[in-house]
Amino acid sequence: MVHLTGITTKTGDGGRTRLADGSSVPKTDPRVDAYGTVDEANSVLGVLLSSGELPVDIADLLAQVQNDLFDVGADLATPLSAERAHPPLRIKPKQVAALEQAIAAYNADLPELPSFVLPGGNQPAALAQLARAVVRRAERAAWALEDANTEAIKYLNRLSDLLFVLGRVLAQPHEVLWRPSQAEGSH
Repeated sequence: MVHLTGITTKTGDGGRTRLADGSSVPKTDPRVDAYGTVDEANSVLGVLLSSGELPVDIADLLAQVQNDLFDVGADLATPLSAERAHPPLRIKPKQVAALEQAIAAYNADLPELPSFVLPGGNQPAALAQLARAVVRRAERAAWALEDANTEAIKYLNRLSDLLFVLGRVLAQPHEVLWRPSQAEGSH
């Protein structure tokens, strides 16, 4: 268990921060960007969960995802080459598999897609799609790292798929589909 006693440490005032292995890096380090974007995605999920408009099963699933995202952040904050007295927290294949099962279950009853989905339909659906976009950015940031646990990156990839599917579920029956614009002058 983590115990936080002091929040304001002032150690970051010089533009540096410490990774989970204790090493000091600039706050502009790609690793800080990756786990910071995971934190941003988690915050968007918090807004979605606080809407009070989610079915209980989806709220429970997203609460577990929020917890897992702290694991992803800890994983990305620890270089693979880090020497540690205790094994670092790493995302495991079973966490990725749990997302794959949820994707299959929620996607099973959705109507076939004749076009791309536009974020919208209602606020929860739009927030799920916003969270998906932030998770995609986190995944791109994680791929920019020289040494990252590929299971953590897989988790982000599957999570973006799950959020897409949940966005569709939440939008039903008011899902908004993209209609390609016609060439200028042909309206």
